[in-house]
Amino acid sequence: MPGPVTGEAPQRTIHTVSELAEILRGLLEDSLPNLWVQGEISNLAKPASGHWYFTLKDAQAQLRCAMFRNANFYIRPPPANGDAVLIRGKVGIYAARGELQMIVDHMEPAGTGALLRAFEALKARLAAEGLFDAGLKRPLPPAPRRIGLITSASGAAVHDVLTTLARRWPLAEVFLYPVPVQGAEAPPAIVRALAELPGRAPVDLVLLVRGGGSLEDLWAFNEEAVARAIRACAVPVVSGVGHEIDVTIADFAADLRAATPTAAAELATPDVAEWTARIEGIGGTLQAAMQRRLERAAQQLARSQARLQMLHPGRRLQERAQRLDELDQRLRHAWTARLRAQRERLHGQAGRLLRANPSQALPGEQRHVEALATLLRGRMQSLLLERGARLDRAQALLDSLNPQAVLGRGYAIVRDEQGAVLRDAAQVRPGAAIEARLARGSLIAEVKESRRGETGFPPSRE
Repeated sequence: MPGPVTGEAPQRTIHTVSELAEILRGLLEDSLPNLWVQGEISNLAKPASGHWYFTLKDAQAQLRCAMFRNANFYIRPPPANGDAVLIRGKVGIYAARGELQMIVDHMEPAGTGALLRAFEALKARLAAEGLFDAGLKRPLPPAPRRIGLITSASGAAVHDVLTTLARRWPLAEVFLYPVPVQGAEAPPAIVRALAELPGRAPVDLVLLVRGGGSLEDLWAFNEEAVARAIRACAVPVVSGVGHEIDVTIADFAADLRAATPTAAAELATPDVAEWTARIEGIGGTLQAAMQRRLERAAQQLARSQARLQMLHPGRRLQERAQRLDELDQRLRHAWTARLRAQRERLHGQAGRLLRANPSQALPGEQRHVEALATLLRGRMQSLLLERGARLDRAQALLDSLNPQAVLGRGYAIVRDEQGAVLRDAAQVRPGAAIEARLARGSLIAEVKESRRGETGFPPSRE
């Protein structure tokens, strides 16, 4: 057992400011789980990096917050100063400024939390299942001949879509399958329409559209059954639900998402005016070339006739006339063949134009995005391993500073009746009461004798 505490000064452990900040951050992050906090947004900053920085406040206090781009990407609509929100995240220390802050991983408007949580939960589950994978997206036909339209027959969306289709691509037939787009009867009706429409009409693609509304109004398009019906549809599906800021589960499941019903009609069809102008331009070029050739041939014919008139003898004139007829016939055949070749070249160019459609390059771009996502996950894993090592070092440092560990090695902390720590035998007199705190429990004793510079118990008097 160690002897009494001597008068030597204890060794001091000195930390840098950054070390202390790391210790405090580790203590906060380890002792506090993910927290939900409600308040009002102020001092909102959205730099070019895509991260959000803001202050969450109420009447008595405020808290600095940061929400990074990978967490705020799907927050729609984006928050603004004065918005009442409910956030979730971890509290820590921002070492660079020595400030308490919260790293936010989720945000929702205060008051609509239940629907948004249900939306996020279903989106996460279906995404983990692979239902939204880019590899499942089907390309749209470059020039659809028959288009299926699933929407309400009485809403403004059907009028906007039909007007846009008639303007951009009047060559396509449109098959309307009317369904309710709001309320309890809407999801099963939409599922039935997606399954039945391709069988009833030989459509090349389907437009699933609805006008804007609140989160509750658009909820039919957030149902799991609708998302699965979109993926099971026999032809590609283009979704155009709500306004530009509205995002639904149906948008993630669709082969192509449009911001509005009108945008869905525009993305699904080419512009007939552009096609007409391109064809007319090619036709005009071909016609001009033919006209120049005919004019040169006419000039050559005129010169030949002049020579015939100058040579005049009847037999030779007949021979020349016969030769002229042969040349004329060959010219006509040549122009016919030329025209046929030009038409074949025009058809070939039209085919190359279709093959050069940007939609053909989408699979390669999608694979590139997937490769970047794999690289990002690898870098995140490396970052997590590095942060884990830093946490282990902080834990080891914290353990080395724990006074309980010192007591566990057999030392004790001795205090007088006022609770002051005793470091010198001269601080107490015989008969005084002292407390010795051990690793487990403490002892209350009375001082029999005070010795300075001596160790051990007094010799026995027997």
